[in-house]
Amino acid sequence: MKNSPILNGKTPAAAGYSMPAEWQPHQCTWISWPHNRESWPDKFEPVEPATARFVGVLSRSELVRINVLDAAHEKHVRQQLEGYAHSANIAFHHFPTNDAWCRDHGAIFVKRSGPDHPLLALDFQYNAWGGKYPPYDLDNAIAAKMAASIYTLCHSVPMVLEGGSIEVNGAGALLTTEQCLLNPNRNPSMSRDAIESTLCDMLGVNQVLWLGEGIVGDDTDGHIDDLTRFVAEDTVVTVVEKNRSDENYQALAENRERLDKLKLADGRPLKVLEMQMPRPVEFKGDRLPASYANFYIGNRVVLMPTFDDPSDEPNRALLARCFPDRDVVGIDCTDLVLGLGALHCLTQQVPTA
Repeated sequence: MKNSPILNGKTPAAAGYSMPAEWQPHQCTWISWPHNRESWPDKFEPVEPATARFVGVLSRSELVRINVLDAAHEKHVRQQLEGYAHSANIAFHHFPTNDAWCRDHGAIFVKRSGPDHPLLALDFQYNAWGGKYPPYDLDNAIAAKMAASIYTLCHSVPMVLEGGSIEVNGAGALLTTEQCLLNPNRNPSMSRDAIESTLCDMLGVNQVLWLGEGIVGDDTDGHIDDLTRFVAEDTVVTVVEKNRSDENYQALAENRERLDKLKLADGRPLKVLEMQMPRPVEFKGDRLPASYANFYIGNRVVLMPTFDDPSDEPNRALLARCFPDRDVVGIDCTDLVLGLGALHCLTQQVPTA
């Protein structure tokens, strides 16, 4: 393991670092602009306008940093953003990527109090969800580039981990799934205990809470950000399926039962709020991982995927009650989700130092 000089042989947790909750203040949000047409086969044209709408809303209240391929790509993306984004809150970086999913290939940032290096970037290894989509060498190099560009030290971690596979409450608890983190296509030599220990050492958490399986169509092997999200230190929203004949029913029901049994380290049970899943979203007969849980919490907005579904508005209203100090804005992700991800998958927050 490459140990950053500020750690002086300590783990990030021992040096006082921890991962903030997503609702804590950001200095910016980072994305990698969609460009890989193979991720949206036969339907790439609507993807950039949808991304522009999303970035436009977010840029009203915080800086958005965008990875692009080169100067020509930057010019193209600027044209896409015209009429949507607040240009003063857009910064471009010529960091070429293989794909757009910055939540998974981007740096994960932890912070500590005090003036001495308050922010640290963690560079976990990235293998495109178990080697499913080579090549991924450019994506695996992004975390260190992000850190260097904002003058933040970077700590390399020899463990495969995607940001979409973890969810923290900023107070010591981390949620994840067995289907993803215990999958042998990620870290076959690591036991469950070793994985938990590494998460605690790197992210400054003191407990790891496990759910089971993810939703149908999720090629990430069950990322938590399509299932269950913290909206407060002791509260989660989780997607449920009421239709017993739906292929998501059993896995989501089992996760719901687990949530009722989970407790925080101080003994408090989790408060659980339910979000009804949308009707199946399909493309050419394939079920897509459409989930309302893939929302993103900005400084002053919450951006929630919508799918032209009767459950869009009830779920938006639920999130509005959870975040009364933020505008909750629905973004149509019917086309975006063909790439097997949505708003949270596209983003990575950088906390304020």
